[in-house]
Amino acid sequence: MKRPRPSSPPPLSPASTKQTSPPSRPLKSLHPNTPPISSKKPKSHPKWVPLNLSQTELSLPLTFPTGQTFRWKQTGPLQYTGTIGPHLLSLKHLQNGDVSYFIHFTPSESAAKLALLDFLNVSISLAKLWEVFSENDSRFAELAKYLKGARVLRQDPVECLVQFLCSSNNNIGRITKMVDFISSLGTHLGSVGGFDFHEFPSLERLSAVSEEELRQAGFGYSRAKYITGTVDVLQSKPDGGAQWLLSLRKLDLQEAIDALCSLPGVGPKVAACIALFSLDQHHAIPVDTHVWQIATKYLLPELAGARLTPKLCSRVAEAFVSKYGEYAGWAQTLLFIADLPSQKALLPSHFWDIKEKKSAKIEDGNSCNIDGNYS
Repeated sequence: MKRPRPSSPPPLSPASTKQTSPPSRPLKSLHPNTPPISSKKPKSHPKWVPLNLSQTELSLPLTFPTGQTFRWKQTGPLQYTGTIGPHLLSLKHLQNGDVSYFIHFTPSESAAKLALLDFLNVSISLAKLWEVFSENDSRFAELAKYLKGARVLRQDPVECLVQFLCSSNNNIGRITKMVDFISSLGTHLGSVGGFDFHEFPSLERLSAVSEEELRQAGFGYSRAKYITGTVDVLQSKPDGGAQWLLSLRKLDLQEAIDALCSLPGVGPKVAACIALFSLDQHHAIPVDTHVWQIATKYLLPELAGARLTPKLCSRVAEAFVSKYGEYAGWAQTLLFIADLPSQKALLPSHFWDIKEKKSAKIEDGNSCNIDGNYS
């Protein structure tokens, strides 16, 4: 499902800066609402700032609308807008492909930039990763020429968890509406391109939302129950649910998966999504119908036509890790994106000379990758 593509709006101006103290004898203003004229130079107006990331390190269209997050909106040509904590920012590609950012609202510009760099996982070099992947897989090397910059985000775990509770057995339109509803419970930070943006609500705020309210908002009985149940479990953690989720970044992958699966509504595949996109578990492999098809075509052809069981999901994940190493989740993300219809149209036909196989049936319908529907 295509996201809305409104025309590119003029950038929002952030809240006006505090007035500097006027000189001892300020000049009178020509307008009663105009602040006194100061001898100090006014601060420069906000502007687009280079992020020092080339398109090979970050492609916005290959990162934001590919199922990692549902909170960033396309607000202009090659421009995406979203919130990171209390910061409202836009990212866009310049004519040379490099990425720049614009801060619409923030309590601290320096904190906003640090939060953005952390969110984008910039400490990890795509060029170095893809060099390793390409050495181990000639097909990946060819795909990488056409699909540069598909980056894995490092999201806030609470935000990522709630989004993927909305995603299972759902379609993109409904997921987005549900995530927008949850987001609207947080503090409003501004509007860009016709979209309202909110800071993601805290667990304390979410705990005040009843199961009935979520059902009336279109979440359905099971999903409303899972979300309120998960929030209750997290709220009961001794150090708080947000801190408990962050602590999973320090665990081994299987321990993190097991911990996530203790929450209502979280199965192994959604747990793998949360682990990969928010918990630094870079070799987590979310296995859905598309990833299964990729695996049976190129990694485990002997399993083509088999029924996808939890045991085979584990075998698929092991095959990816064996092929691509400790950052296998990043390789899987690129291979998955290449399999999307929107991207297939951009690739030479020889990539698809292998006849498509019928999708295998999945016994545990709890997946997290984007194909118009989540199964």
